[in-house]
Amino acid sequence: YLALLSMLLSPEFAVGGRGALAEARAVVLRAEDLLLIVIALSWMAKTAVNKELGVVLKTPLNRPIVAYIATQLLATLVGYLTGTVKTAAGFFYVLKYTEYFVIYYMVVNTVQDRSQAWRLIRVAFLTAAVASLIGIAQIPSGQRVSAPFEGEVGEPNTFGGYLLLMLGLGAGLFVESPRARTRAWSLGLLALMALPFLYTLSRASYLGVLPLVAVLALLSSRRRLMAGLLVLLLVGSPMVAYLFPTPVVKRVLYTFEPEAGQPTVRLGRVAFDPSTSERLISFQQAFEGWMKRPIVGYGVTGFMFMDAQYPRILVETGMLGLAAFLWLVWAVLRSSLAAFRALKEPRDRGLALGFLASTVGLLTHALGSNTFIIVRIMEPFWFFAGIVTVLPMLQPGNGAHGRSGAAGGARS
Repeated sequence: YLALLSMLLSPEFAVGGRGALAEARAVVLRAEDLLLIVIALSWMAKTAVNKELGVVLKTPLNRPIVAYIATQLLATLVGYLTGTVKTAAGFFYVLKYTEYFVIYYMVVNTVQDRSQAWRLIRVAFLTAAVASLIGIAQIPSGQRVSAPFEGEVGEPNTFGGYLLLMLGLGAGLFVESPRARTRAWSLGLLALMALPFLYTLSRASYLGVLPLVAVLALLSSRRRLMAGLLVLLLVGSPMVAYLFPTPVVKRVLYTFEPEAGQPTVRLGRVAFDPSTSERLISFQQAFEGWMKRPIVGYGVTGFMFMDAQYPRILVETGMLGLAAFLWLVWAVLRSSLAAFRALKEPRDRGLALGFLASTVGLLTHALGSNTFIIVRIMEPFWFFAGIVTVLPMLQPGNGAHGRSGAAGGARS
């Protein structure tokens, strides 16, 4: 519970700075880093005493996770050997990526029944509600809304990605649950989160809404409702735009407003603003850099900083790292879809569907952000990945015996 609360509500402390060419960003320490270390050590101690527990539960994500960590570590070690990774930041970044999976295994190894799972889920949503209220309090300042406790310079794109994840989960619960009480609180939470989401002014987050709604429209039992909403978003966008706050509309339109003397990328007659242009230019630079080291790349933090997930993975870890990442993402999508189809309780199905839709939304968000390595997005993401993975074992009818039986025969 403390780890869940601290994911968005704990202060962070940074050490270091950013270099001109190779990334030398600060290594950020937060309260849950210490909590997760304690949890991991306590689990190791518990398994040492109870041999039958094993170390981790076998899940569909185990092999992709190992492959992903191995490629990140291999590329960074090669980077140290060849001089492209020059600071300890590369090692600590890989360690941080590994920490996300500690959260996943913490969930799949310790959750024993549905009531326990839903208590944790409620705490995660409570954290989202508190973070949203803090975000709403920032709106009168006129600045872009960012996550709590991010220091002097916030990261609105990060907060937008986190809220995109939670909005998808809430929407899944709303459309699938037949219970009025569940639909009422999920709708209220959606309304609460939507306001700070809009005022993050994160265009990558806005872009992620369309595929998120598309997945809900495709798979939900209320397809007509979601399909109608999707058509409204696509066809009626010029009229719907008038319903959004003025800063949101201006932020979207700014995408197509180049500035004199600033980098400008043009696609035909369309010219982009400096921020979008810099991201597109970084795509080209990453591809050119990757061509020189195509197999394992330059190592984590071994290339110039870029705020886009896919070119960053490609240039830092090469084809091996990109293949491992795509395998991991595919495994998450496939596992979530399998859970959605296997689950019988509507509330559980709604959570699995919402997580699947959110994952697709975050994959779109990653076009303009380092989504899958950002702490405040990935920690709750892997928490819910663990929940969705373990929920089919906790279905009514399986009982505690079904969970322990499945776990006992599947630990490694």
